[in-house]
Amino acid sequence: MRFSEQLAYEVLCAVEEIPPGKVASYGQIARLVGREKNARLVGKILSRAEYFGNYPCHRVVNHAGRPAPNWPKQRELLLEEGVVFKENGCVDMGICRWEC
Repeated sequence: MRFSEQLAYEVLCAVEEIPPGKVASYGQIARLVGREKNARLVGKILSRAEYFGNYPCHRVVNHAGRPAPNWPKQRELLLEEGVVFKENGCVDMGICRWEC
């Protein structure tokens, strides 16, 4: 899966708008940049975000609120911002979803 640098910056600019204490889903970010069927592409871009700068990628979770499985620090970062988790380990999207 390939992506352009321009698309990467569009995704990262959208991610940069998520306020502390809120989260967005990969699909939500994909819709914001006009690529509504490309949630996985958003995930791919975020996995390489360090090459483009410092962005709050920890604020993006899957549609059910599940954090990235191979990134244990993500939960810690979200908790520091006051994000609420349910007993199943997922973010409470009803409380913490970014309404953009």
